[in-house]
Amino acid sequence: MKGSSHSQGPQAAGARRRRWGWLLPLLVGAAFLAEIAFLGRLDMAKNAEAVESWTTSFYRRSSSGGKDAAPAGGGEDDEIRRCVERLEREDAVPYDRDFDKDPVLVGGAAKDFNKCYVGCEFGFSASKTPDATFGIAPDPSVDSILRSMESSHYYSENNINAARGWLFPVVCFHNPYIEAFTDALDVYMSSRRGYKIVMTTSLSSDVPVGYFSWAEYDIMAPVPPKTEEALAAAFISNCGARNFRLQALEMLENLEVKIDSYGSCHRNRDGKVDKVETLKRYKFSLAFENSNEEDYVTEKFFQSLVAGSIPVVVGAPNIQDFSPGEGAILHIKDLDDVASVASTMRKIASSPDIFNQSLRWKYDGPSDSFKALIDMAAVHSSCRLCVHIATKIHEKEEKNPKFMNRPCSCSSKKGTVYHLFVRERGRFKTESIYLRSGQLTLGALESAVLDKFRSLNHVPVWRDERPPSIRGGNELKVYKIYPMGLTQRQALYGFRFRDDSEFEKYIIDHPCAKLEVIFV
Repeated sequence: MKGSSHSQGPQAAGARRRRWGWLLPLLVGAAFLAEIAFLGRLDMAKNAEAVESWTTSFYRRSSSGGKDAAPAGGGEDDEIRRCVERLEREDAVPYDRDFDKDPVLVGGAAKDFNKCYVGCEFGFSASKTPDATFGIAPDPSVDSILRSMESSHYYSENNINAARGWLFPVVCFHNPYIEAFTDALDVYMSSRRGYKIVMTTSLSSDVPVGYFSWAEYDIMAPVPPKTEEALAAAFISNCGARNFRLQALEMLENLEVKIDSYGSCHRNRDGKVDKVETLKRYKFSLAFENSNEEDYVTEKFFQSLVAGSIPVVVGAPNIQDFSPGEGAILHIKDLDDVASVASTMRKIASSPDIFNQSLRWKYDGPSDSFKALIDMAAVHSSCRLCVHIATKIHEKEEKNPKFMNRPCSCSSKKGTVYHLFVRERGRFKTESIYLRSGQLTLGALESAVLDKFRSLNHVPVWRDERPPSIRGGNELKVYKIYPMGLTQRQALYGFRFRDDSEFEKYIIDHPCAKLEVIFV
């Protein structure tokens, strides 16, 4: 048996080799193909970021199939991809001035900020002419800057038209049909030696410099107990104000609204106190400005918000634009309003529920419009000045043929792709997004902007400035998208594309359109 077994062993082994040998090439081939597929997937992963760079900036069909989404399809996507690649390549015209290498130079003041989103220097340079300087520049090629936080009712040169040296009001600056006129006006104004750049409290100035900021005022501070018998506190020291604030104060007192006055005017309490700490004890604060000027809203108002004391305002006619929430402020527009405001103050003071409702914004967070306003100051006004100057310098370059000859759009059998440039307010650098004909809608624009900035893991400029309680999560929320170059008054309260057709016309009429976005 042993011999028999021994003699059959080699034969059986050979048979097994013959039986399975034909599978070996197949197994080797399968392993080879699997490795190729695996390596291919690695290559795809490596290139995913490059693919994402254009797909996330182009509005596609969402999983919900929204009507604003661009339809998907293999051949169609290839044509769109080729258009996007062409626009990325041919619209990427370099500017002559690189502000990283040749920063904006502002003369007449020292640098007073730590961070900026464009190369920016302040001071004197023996080897370089400044781009702009504070005060009237002796060199007409240098832009003159006016910066002031005083009311134009007291300092007439702070009126924007007066600052520029205008003899007449000019309107419709963003009407494309009068662009030639405004260019000629710029030349004329330069000859009059007015200020080219105006920085005042007006949101219509080139670079607003308001009294507000998250960093300066702890606006979201908790509401402390209201312990004073008097309804309101007043800190008024200029008794010769050019409005009716003293008359309003006297009328409130005559209507049996008890007021503790700590200022020089109508003083009945010792004025040597900490203002904000004192305001915290009162239900109301008389935020009476010394002039009734649009956007002239000083620390009187913002300190009241910090203290959780309802501001009763005499001042800016548009003070409701500065309100953190519905019913959060009372406004005496003229002396005829005093009686009704006094009645409202007594009503609010007598009802804890109504009082708490007026301060609801302290618990739920302020309105988006309030956040959008205060967020502007998250970028230092001197940095915003440099962004403004750098933007104007590049706008001049864009009138050169090399920019005017950019395609800015690409047409194929599947339609036209439009190239847009978008930046966050306060920043200088723009990002590219692409929209298709047939999809030039406001919804598509907002989605494309969100897709693009999310793909960049974008951090809003206000992230580190806002109080932690209202920073929100990492999600971006669009408040406004508007053409670059508008004033903040226009951007926040005036401008809005009426509908999709107006937006479509704007994009078609403005090749390589440049837009700004405000995130809240």
